[in-house]
Amino acid sequence: MISQSGPLFFVPRHLLGRLYLFAAVLIVDCLCIAGIPHPVELLGPLASSGIVAFAVFVVLGYSRLKLDQEDIPFNTWFFGAHLLIIVAVCLGNLAALNGFAAQRDSMAGQLTLRTLLLAGIALLALACLPLRTGVRALRNTSPSWVFAVLAGGLAWYLRSPLQSSWYASSNSRGRMLQVATFDAAYSVLHGILPGVAADPATFTIGTPRFSIFIAKSCSGMEGLGLVLVFTTAWLIYFRKENRFPQALLLVPCALVCVWLLNVVRICLLILIGDAGAPDVAMLGFHSQAGWIAFTTAAFAFSMAASKLSWVRRTPGAANGAGIDAALAGSDRGTGGADKVGREAGESPATRAYLVPFLAILAASFVSKAASGYFEWLYPLRFVSAAIALWFFRAELRKLNWRFGWIAPLTGAAIFLVWIASSWWTKEPSASHLGTALAALSPTARLTWISFRVAAAAVTVPIAEELAFRGYLARRVIDREFEAVPFSNLTLLSMGVSSVVFGVLHSQHWMAGILAGLAYAAVLKWRGRMGDAVVAHATSNLLLAAWVLLRADWAQW
Repeated sequence: MISQSGPLFFVPRHLLGRLYLFAAVLIVDCLCIAGIPHPVELLGPLASSGIVAFAVFVVLGYSRLKLDQEDIPFNTWFFGAHLLIIVAVCLGNLAALNGFAAQRDSMAGQLTLRTLLLAGIALLALACLPLRTGVRALRNTSPSWVFAVLAGGLAWYLRSPLQSSWYASSNSRGRMLQVATFDAAYSVLHGILPGVAADPATFTIGTPRFSIFIAKSCSGMEGLGLVLVFTTAWLIYFRKENRFPQALLLVPCALVCVWLLNVVRICLLILIGDAGAPDVAMLGFHSQAGWIAFTTAAFAFSMAASKLSWVRRTPGAANGAGIDAALAGSDRGTGGADKVGREAGESPATRAYLVPFLAILAASFVSKAASGYFEWLYPLRFVSAAIALWFFRAELRKLNWRFGWIAPLTGAAIFLVWIASSWWTKEPSASHLGTALAALSPTARLTWISFRVAAAAVTVPIAEELAFRGYLARRVIDREFEAVPFSNLTLLSMGVSSVVFGVLHSQHWMAGILAGLAYAAVLKWRGRMGDAVVAHATSNLLLAAWVLLRADWAQW
């Protein structure tokens, strides 16, 4: 065994951090297994019940788990064996792609893979928590673990009935929401568009020029689920700053808000299509409007939870009083501003780290929503990020932007990982981008490509590294993230920020997670933001060269 003082200095020392490490590694394992095409459902109901039980145990026993500050040894042998098992399970799924599907999908093959995976999870648990530590945690948190087991059993029991009700055609909640959304959209459109037609039997609504079918997936169910998860996570994370049960009243308000925004989305979709832009309606606006609605509802919820005095525990942070006090304190020195910043709960530099990335995100919503097959407004991403970076230049100058030779080498390695699948197939993936660019004039094509490359090499690496490595990776460690040196990043904080970073890269999520881990490792090793940004920029530049030279437009 290797203790915390050994070479694995980035492993959390204490019980609560070790539980977080177990959950983070297990999530990465599941993502790697799920990323293999045609994976077998290895755990079935065990997955949902285990997630529920673990979450309930940590939430109910949080205060007692946090008090356990004893240094816990980390078993590297068990962890290594767990990694070998995960690789074996992934290879078992990959074997199905090479003519061994029958063996893998047989009862014996599935039983073997499931047993291996359960053994791997057990080894991971023992690596993070020795058996004696686990028993002590169960004793200290009693009866929290009893409720956790009961919650897991309830999740097991309700899994099949809930799935059946979801797919039922008449009495499911999805059907009821579908009807409500359809009626609401018709009521709004009836007063705007002359001749709007609606068929309740088929849930078709629109005009003679353009009509759509409101499926259950378009009724707002997914948005409601996302907002429910977001608001729950927000209230749990900021539980010390909020008053309960007052804060719980914001959750139904957010749910109603996102459902109403979904009705507006459907109405705008029909209006855009009826105006003569069906490609923009179905390809651009349809795919982005849902995220815009979710982001709007989430932002409104966070602002309400942060500013309403009857929700916040610290009234001084509401109604802008904290800002006025900070400005007043700046006249007497920096002490007043620092004090207000701590009372408000977030560092004043948070905006400098997040706004550039949020500017890119907002610009992408707008540009994609206004596009069909070709995102002609892509330069808006570069311009918005450049303005945000310039606005916060004084704060960003405080960072160390120097870099060494390891940065471009890391970026080149990530580039090779990113294009590994394309290199293996030897053929560029199909994409509409190449056809759309070929249809442009030479000047327009060169301008668009120039902005695309400039964003990839400059604004995107800086904005994303500030947000994910500069802010999120340190914010996981401490609320006052600026006080955390980059060299003090932990495995948990690096993993959390990398998983979020990877998920945002959609179909390239697995490569995105690996890239995030690599950039975070470079940042931790050198302790300089410049190394992470240059590594990121090198990956993006090499990928841009690959796309342009090989016409592999799907990589963009």
